[in-house]
Amino acid sequence: MQFDELLQRRTVRRFLQKEIPEESIRKIIDAARRSSCARNAQRLRYIAVVSKEKVDAIFPHTAYAGSVAPRRNPVPGETSPTVFIAVYGTEEPDNMLYADAGAAIQSMEYAAWEENIGSCWIGSFNKEKTAEILDLEKEKLLFLVALGYKGEEPVQDEITLSGSPKYYLDEKDILHVPKYTVDTITKFA
Repeated sequence: MQFDELLQRRTVRRFLQKEIPEESIRKIIDAARRSSCARNAQRLRYIAVVSKEKVDAIFPHTAYAGSVAPRRNPVPGETSPTVFIAVYGTEEPDNMLYADAGAAIQSMEYAAWEENIGSCWIGSFNKEKTAEILDLEKEKLLFLVALGYKGEEPVQDEITLSGSPKYYLDEKDILHVPKYTVDTITKFA
C-alpha cells in the first residue's frame, strides 16, 4: 500500500460483526513491535483479546466519540469491536513509555487499515476493571485499540485555524473529522 493511501486512515467506531483472522491480528501487532521506541528498550507488551466473552466483558468499560455521543456509540453485538488489543508496559509508565505506545498504536492503526480493518485508539476506559478482566496484576495497562472490519467510512475535512477541529455527524450520519492544513500549523525557520 502506498503511504498516501495510509493517510486516508480514519478512526472507526462502527464495526461489522465479522471475525478477524489471527494472521491479521499478528500482522497488526508485528507493526507495533517494529515501531520506534526510546533506547530500543521494548517495554511494551500486548494482549490480543479475541474471545467474544472477554471482548463483551471489556466493552462496557470503554467510551467512544464524546463529541457525537450517543449517536456514534457502538452497539453491543451490532456495531461493537470484535477484538481489543490491550497495550501495557513492563514497568512504571513515564513520558517515554507513553510516547512509545503512541508510535506503536499508530503503526497498528496503519497495519489494520491496510487489512481493511477499522480501529479506534481508546484512552477513555476503566483501566482497573479491564486489567481485572485480563488478569493483569503488576503490569500497567496504558491503552486499548478496538478493532473490527469497517462498518463506516469517516471523511476528513481540511480546515484553517478559524475552523473547529471538533468532529461531527452530518445529516446522512457520516462522521466528519476536521484536520488543520499543513500551512495552518507549520512555520519554517
